[in-house]
Amino acid sequence: MAIKATIYKANLQVADMDRGVYGDHALTLALHPSETEERLMMRLLAFVLQAPANDDEGALMAARGLAESDEPDLWQHDLTGQLMHWVEVGLPDERRLSKACGRARRVTLYTYANSTPVWWAAIQGKLTRLNNLAVWQLPAEQSQALAGLAQRSMQLQFTVQDGQLWVGDGRQSVELQPQCLKAAKA
Repeated sequence: MAIKATIYKANLQVADMDRGVYGDHALTLALHPSETEERLMMRLLAFVLQAPANDDEGALMAARGLAESDEPDLWQHDLTGQLMHWVEVGLPDERRLSKACGRARRVTLYTYANSTPVWWAAIQGKLTRLNNLAVWQLPAEQSQALAGLAQRSMQLQFTVQDGQLWVGDGRQSVELQPQCLKAAKA
């Protein structure tokens, strides 16, 4: 018998002053049996940082990610069904990122593991030709602190200003500062 996913509910209040995006989001997240709460919270963070200001060009939605090898963690399709944005979390290989860049107008990757510098040193040169790819790293100690906020039912406030994030649940807060490893070219 297969182990089932654990369901997490998250109510988010987002104030992203850098992008001018403000809103409330109610999300239901499935924690895959092979996934950690740290990765789950990184998916949540990726949603907050990439959610569009409105749904005029489609909403950012959860894909099947770990459960389906041809899908990212999050994606955004426009109203015609065109894949606009592919959002990935973790340390994928160059082939997966190249394939994603061929399928979507934009690709954003968030890394968070202690091994990110080693992975990045090995893959960086192979990604230079992928103009629609942006790669961000959250230092491991910060992603672990974010994972400390994980609960089966969460009420979280996200504030983004000048590239810094503050995440709080009413009892504690965490400061995060993602670092851009590779910017997408316009």
